[in-house]
Amino acid sequence: MTLPQFISHLASNAPGFARRLKDAGLSPESIRTTADLNALPVIRKDNLVELQAANPPFGGFLACEPGALKRIFQSPGPIYDPESRVDDYWRWKPAMQATGFEPGDLVMDCFGYHLTPAGAMFEEGLWATGCAVIPGGIGNQEQQVRVLHDLKVIGYVGLPSYLKALIEKAEELGLQLSLKKAFFTAEPLPPSLRTWLNEQGVTVARQGYGTAECGNLGYECEEEKGWHLPEDAIIQVCDINSGQPLLPGEIGEIVVTLLNNDYALVRFGTGDLSSLNADPCPCGRTSARLMGWQGRIGDAVKVRGMFLHPRQVADFISRFPEVTRWQAVITREAHKDYLALHVVTGPGTEEAGLMDRLASAAREAIKFQLEAKSVPEASLPPESPPIRDERSWE
Repeated sequence: MTLPQFISHLASNAPGFARRLKDAGLSPESIRTTADLNALPVIRKDNLVELQAANPPFGGFLACEPGALKRIFQSPGPIYDPESRVDDYWRWKPAMQATGFEPGDLVMDCFGYHLTPAGAMFEEGLWATGCAVIPGGIGNQEQQVRVLHDLKVIGYVGLPSYLKALIEKAEELGLQLSLKKAFFTAEPLPPSLRTWLNEQGVTVARQGYGTAECGNLGYECEEEKGWHLPEDAIIQVCDINSGQPLLPGEIGEIVVTLLNNDYALVRFGTGDLSSLNADPCPCGRTSARLMGWQGRIGDAVKVRGMFLHPRQVADFISRFPEVTRWQAVITREAHKDYLALHVVTGPGTEEAGLMDRLASAAREAIKFQLEAKSVPEASLPPESPPIRDERSWE
């Protein structure tokens, strides 16, 4: 299907996308080339939240019946993410192959499987590569380590900090692991942690980039010098104000158009900042590369592989009238993220019980484990940002 046919198909079958074109003063016929797409304003995660809330469940962007889908996921926001009935829908096979995964490899998938798409999307990519997948998910580390040991598992996909925790748990239990290859995303891989993993026997430790809405948007090769763009999506780096593409080397927002007949995610701004390198890579791949994660626009922050939105915290804090002011604080120690909720309370509040209730409510409402702390009012002035990120990525 050509780009004009693709845009026409989406406009005819996804009323939300048709409205988006009309609001921009465009018609399906006006988009003939990739350059023509740049006339369409960028749409972002917060826009999807609002559009889906106003026109559930997909904001009018679904171009098929929901029952025709393979799976439906819910990401923080909330945002509902569709998966079509195609193999490797999220397109991670090239990244798995670049990591060195081969047919017959046993790989443990330690991304989440509950409602969020990460576990399933990497399972699909590993299956397409010919690997056998152990659906580890997150948690039950002792059980997972015993599986890794008993089955002599060679591969891992998940957060780098979680693999570090598994290796340390294996050492604690006196169990020898056979892990040699690992692929990470959703959390940065600092050079110090990559070196530590190499020293533990994980000789191939690669990272990539993607989102819950889009799947694969880039992956490392053996050169480990940027993330190669996949060939089955249109990925741009754009000015955060104008939305127009930037030259290689200039830092801007990663903007994605999925070539997906069932879901009209066109000119979607991920909120992540990077720059493009169009120079040939010594590995021989000809695709341009994203030069790593270089910051974010907006208020959302990624913690332990999941986005934390200020409005999520505000919504659940609103259930506690005793809290007069609050701030989420993120720190990092030994390659592990820690989340604390600093709160100022009203007069006469029984603080110990409130802190326990806040921590319990956070686990249920926003799916984050955190420590709630009462702080003096003077330490949290009214102009304090809702989220304070104190992490470094050395």
